[in-house]
Amino acid sequence: MTVQHRLDLHDSASAAVIVGTDGSTASARAVAWAARTAAERGRRLIIIHGYDLAATRAVSGSYDVLVSSVIESIQHRGQQALASAERNAREAHPGLDVDTRLSDRNPAELLIDLSSKAHLVVLGATPGVRSFAHLGSTLLAVVSQGAGRIVVVRHDGTEQVFRSGPVVVGVDASPVGESAIEAAFHEACERDAELVAVHAWSDLSEGRFAGTSYLDIPIAELETAEHALVSERLAGWQEKFPTVAVTRRVYLSGPRKQLTEWSKTAQLIIVGSRGRGGFRGLLLGSTSNYLVQHAHCPVMVVHPD
Repeated sequence: MTVQHRLDLHDSASAAVIVGTDGSTASARAVAWAARTAAERGRRLIIIHGYDLAATRAVSGSYDVLVSSVIESIQHRGQQALASAERNAREAHPGLDVDTRLSDRNPAELLIDLSSKAHLVVLGATPGVRSFAHLGSTLLAVVSQGAGRIVVVRHDGTEQVFRSGPVVVGVDASPVGESAIEAAFHEACERDAELVAVHAWSDLSEGRFAGTSYLDIPIAELETAEHALVSERLAGWQEKFPTVAVTRRVYLSGPRKQLTEWSKTAQLIIVGSRGRGGFRGLLLGSTSNYLVQHAHCPVMVVHPD
């Protein structure tokens, strides 16, 4: 494979690390992760809070006399959330270039728009939350519709968000996954970390494939073919990033299970934004969807250019 050299807006010198905050504990962890990443890479940190004026007016209805006081209260809470996030970021990284932005726009729409030129967009997920129904509409919208690299900072609630483990990337045979592989090599290089490339031949968890028992499939031949596929997908990137140590792990099945297990020791899990079909109408591939809900470490969802 030949790696195409191209200008990437997400890696340009002006591209900032952007993080959303709502004043919650989960968003505070996201700000801490984003601030550390920005400081280590010499990038500006932009902290965003959107309070969605249109939604506020819709809830207030025709009681215009109440709207002004309601909006002032919402703006004040937003300013407090931003001030707290900025203070924590500066205390942890005194030399960090930090900017805060309070907006009356819908926070998801705002972050999605900004993601097209951001180095990373970062959001927090509450530990213990295991379904998109409770993760929040902003997180779901940004992860599924944003551009570039979206990071969901989540962990199991007992461990530190920052770890010294490997960067782990899910590798499949789709063109959609190429951007994830590229991002994974960049992240491993930036972090001076080992890169673990995880590939599973089948999305199924166990038992049978297309009505055939796995026991009836020539596993040895299959393993050889899948190792060759992974080597081909990584070859050009290994040439471009020769200092990154790469470990390949090929499994018969269960990519979600395998990546979730790796997330217990990884510092970052990286996956593509959509499944093998690559249809734009789909929000997320099943593996990405699952990891955003269940991983034990931050998850980067990479959208193809």
